[in-house]
Amino acid sequence: MTARSNNALGALFILLATLCYATMDAISKFLVADYAVIQIMWVRCALIFLFSWIIVRRQGLVGALRSERPWLQFTRSLILLIESAIFVLAFRYLPLADAHALAATSPLIVIALGVMFLGEKAGLARWLAVAAGFCGVLLIIQPGLRTVDWPVLLPLGGSVLWATYQILTRLAARQDSPDTSLIWAAVVPLIAMTFVGPIGWQWPTVTAWILMALISAIGAVGNYAMIKALDYAEAGAVQPYNYTLLVWATVLSVVVFGDIPDGWTILGAAIVVASGLYTWHHDRMASNAAKP
Repeated sequence: MTARSNNALGALFILLATLCYATMDAISKFLVADYAVIQIMWVRCALIFLFSWIIVRRQGLVGALRSERPWLQFTRSLILLIESAIFVLAFRYLPLADAHALAATSPLIVIALGVMFLGEKAGLARWLAVAAGFCGVLLIIQPGLRTVDWPVLLPLGGSVLWATYQILTRLAARQDSPDTSLIWAAVVPLIAMTFVGPIGWQWPTVTAWILMALISAIGAVGNYAMIKALDYAEAGAVQPYNYTLLVWATVLSVVVFGDIPDGWTILGAAIVVASGLYTWHHDRMASNAAKP
């Protein structure tokens, strides 16, 4: 099976995915204040598996799990679990908008990884954008100007894993269907978390159960939308639309939690986003110039 090419449709799926992820992260920030990360992840993995199974039920669980590249699916699914846990932990220490400002480097990392592992082309403009994005991150962290607390490393590490997950998802789309990628991303994390989830278990309240069920349903939809986006479009082509996640997260951070980013965070995030948007614009201009 080969990945299709429809960047416009891929962009729409990315927009849906980012809205889902921002909402899921906002709810996770509520939960992580009272419950352990591994407990939240275990419940979330179990319910995401349920919702994912509902999506692929027409071909059955065994049929959906049948993959041409099982080790690739296993690796990308495990990376997704670790990345998700890192961000949930980050929300315990950082405002939602600040965490996502640092995580906004992920699209630039995808561009770099796409060149190395997918054979996607990148000229000087793309690499300059990556360098500018790095400068934007430095403005947010301000090393040397203030004490750099270790929690800021969490979203940075998570963004690398998130970028890697997207690259591996694009690779998987060359041979496996979106349903297969979705169910693997649900089964592997559930099995992994079942070994550690019971540690420090605290029985959730009714409200907490409802919130956990909600983020699981939203997460399943978001995962499926991301997989569909990377099934239709090149990894680099849809990255600018990933920046809407920062917009959603900032709005939720201000409205729900009352956390207003400081000027350095806003400036740094603006540079990171501008770097990605410049790359996208440059690629479009180059593509149009190449057309007869």
